[in-house]
Parts: sequence; structure tokens; C-alpha cells
Amino acid sequence: MPYFDAASAAPLHPVARQALLAALDEGWADPARLYREGRRARLLLDAAREAAAEAVGCRPDELVFTPSGTRAVHSGVSGALAGRRRVGGRLVVSAVEHSSVLHAGEAHAAAGGTVTEVPVGRNGAVDPAAFAAELGEGVALACLQSANHEVGTEQPVTEVAEACRAAGVPLLVDAAQSLGWGPVPEGWSLLAASAHKWGGPAGVGLLAVRKGVRFAPQGPSDERESGRAPGFENLPAIVAAAASLRAVRAEAAAEGARLRALVDRIRARVPELVPDVEVVGDPVRRLPHLVTFSCLYVDGETLLSELDREGFSVSSGSSCTSSTLTPSHVLRAMGVLSEGNVRVSLPGGTSEEDVDRFLAVLPGVVATVRERLGVPSSGAAVPDDGGELVVDARGKRCPIPVIELAKVIGSVRVGGTVTVLSDDEAARLDIPAWCEMRGQRYEGVSPAPAGGHAYVVRRVS
Repeated sequence: MPYFDAASAAPLHPVARQALLAALDEGWADPARLYREGRRARLLLDAAREAAAEAVGCRPDELVFTPSGTRAVHSGVSGALAGRRRVGGRLVVSAVEHSSVLHAGEAHAAAGGTVTEVPVGRNGAVDPAAFAAELGEGVALACLQSANHEVGTEQPVTEVAEACRAAGVPLLVDAAQSLGWGPVPEGWSLLAASAHKWGGPAGVGLLAVRKGVRFAPQGPSDERESGRAPGFENLPAIVAAAASLRAVRAEAAAEGARLRALVDRIRARVPELVPDVEVVGDPVRRLPHLVTFSCLYVDGETLLSELDREGFSVSSGSSCTSSTLTPSHVLRAMGVLSEGNVRVSLPGGTSEEDVDRFLAVLPGVVATVRERLGVPSSGAAVPDDGGELVVDARGKRCPIPVIELAKVIGSVRVGGTVTVLSDDEAARLDIPAWCEMRGQRYEGVSPAPAGGHAYVVRRVS
């Protein structure tokens, strides 16, 4: 069964498995003790730290291991903000950061600080000039991911790091998605990552803090991991994480080129095979193994379930796979279609045959889901003399409001309008996206008198 969700968790690398089993025998003792077993464990921990630091591009004494990548982010953000509290209480982040960064920002705001989100373009990248413009007085910390976890877009870390350096603001880079593919460009002050993203075991994160960065660890601490990650180290997992990071980096150039070719095939073929599809994310500056596309008139949860029935494990950032009934914050920030969102992230070793079979199966799956939802066929509606129509789709989840719009748009004359009433937040993205894909004019949105919002679409063709 092809597993196409490496961006969530990569399969355990064979080197990680070997290192984990060996360390279970050799690294079970307390590395803080001076007897023989403790010294052996300390040697393993020090070797793992040196290997990870080499991959990150920092000194071993600048890097600590944490219980997860999320903990690394939270510790990095809180420690840097506390260390620079005399400078100010402003935190600057991109609008598409991982939820761990945004949650850390929410905690900072709840404690009295302020958080500024820098918007991104339709490709998912920040504008370095726009980011630099927010690095004014009172900024204690800036955060920018190296590459986006949902759409694969690489961020301009080099340019933003230069702006941060000029402003005297430390930059924390969340490198969880990219570290297995290569080092992060120079200029960062703090860096966080997670082992299960590159084929290491879950439950190991790393946090690097450059010498000279003001940093005050928050919460209770002890003598372990420089006081930045208290508690007994999971040494076997740490050893496996470091070993697998070294292994995947050695394979990254060749495997990255091979997977990029497979992803290019998906990016090109999906719009040819499936009508009404938007491929999102930067087509060039992106991770080699990840592609995301969104399908009009498709329920994302149903689409993923049907693909699972066909033997393909993929993920989604669409609103329909979330219990919150709101679109992914990444898709929302990009202003792209959120319906039927599919993220394909290929693990190392993915075969051409698996990709070809996915491309063969996808059109039929999408067509089946659309048929169940009653999607109108192209040109099915017959125009009449009506100039205005209201469709009440309140209480209905995506993609029903857009499907209802598609059913009736041909029933108003050219120049007439359809007003869609909806209380689903996804409509704020999906109706404008439908207009752009269908060549109709989106006039705007306003609160509806009885709840929800009124989205006005003018027929132009």
C-alpha cells in the first residue's frame, strides 16, 4: 500500500532501526553517572549530538534534544522572548507557520505580548521586504519556517535572516520539513526540528540556540540538556534520530532529484486528468517530495477515504477534514481553493509505478465523489431573463455552497448576480477561487441579515 504522507511522519529509516536496536542494548543507563554504563551512555549521547550539530550547522554545545519538535519550538520561542523581554514584547511570524509556532504566539499574546503575522503571496512565500518592514522597535523575536509543511513552498530564509540581522532581531527557523534535505541557510539564531519528519523515531526534537543569543529557559529545569529540556534523555531514540539524519542527508541529493521528477509528473498530469483542479504552492522553490492540489466540488474527507480504499495514504489541509469546520490557516493565508485538498508527500524509495497507479486511480475517484454530491455537468444550466438570484446554503458544509452556486449561475442573464448565503468559513476562500477558475466576477462579501455571510457573484460569461 503506497504511503504518500511523509510530511506528517516519514517511515522509519533502516539506519534508524539498526541504531535504535543497538542503543537499546548499549544506551540504557543514565548518561549523567560516572560508572562504566553511564560513561558508555554519555559517549553515545555526545556522538549523537555531534552528528546532529554537524547536520544542522552549529556547535554541539549549541544543540539540545527535546521530547518533540513541538516542544523544541515552544521552548525556543518562550526562551528567546523571555531572554529579550527588556527589548520589547513583539513577536513577528509568517502567516503560514506550523501550528506549534502559532500556538506559542497565542500563549505569548495571552501573557500580554503582541504577535504580528506577515502575510504571504498566493504561492505561500513571504515577501522579504514585507517581513523586514515589521522588524521595528520592540520586536523580541521573529519566526520563519524553512519550508511549508502543507504546500512545500520554500521560504526566503537568507533574505529574511539578513533583514533580522540588520534590525538586531534573532530569527527562529522551524526546519522540521527541510532539515532532512539539506542544511538551512546561514543567518538563523535559533532552529527547531523533529526526527520523525526525516525517518527517525517519533519523540525526538532538537533545538539549536546560537552562542550570544539572549535565552532564558522557561519553567522548571534541571542539569540535563543545558537546562533547556529537563528530564531523562530517551537515549536510544536520540541515537537513532542522529544516525538517520546523517543517513538521509547522504542520500538527499540523489533521492531528492528522483522524487522531484515524480512530483513534477504529478503536478503536470493531475490538471490534465482531473478537471477543475488547482495545484498550489511555488512550482520551483519547493521541497522535492511534496505537492498539494485542490479539487472543486469535492468533499476532502470523502476523497481521502476513497483514496485510502484504493490503497493510497494521503493527507489534506482542507476544512472538510477538520473538526473545527474552518479552512487550513495555510490555505486561507494563501487565498487558494480549500475544497478537496490533497497533499501528496513521497517518502524515500517511492517507485514510479506507485505514482503512475495513483495518477490512474485519481480521476475515477474524484468523478465518483462529484457524482455523489450532484455536481452539475458543464453547460447543464439554461439561461433565462432573471438578473438576480439568492441561494441559501447556510448549515451546509463545503463543497455544497459552491456546488449550489455552480448549479444556478447559468440561470441568471450575463451581468446578473447570484448571492450565496453561507455560514461555512470555507466559502470565504472557495467562492472567490471558483470565480477565478470559472471566469466569473466575485463582487465581495457582507454579513447576512439572519446569520452567516452573503457572497455576491456576477455572471460575466
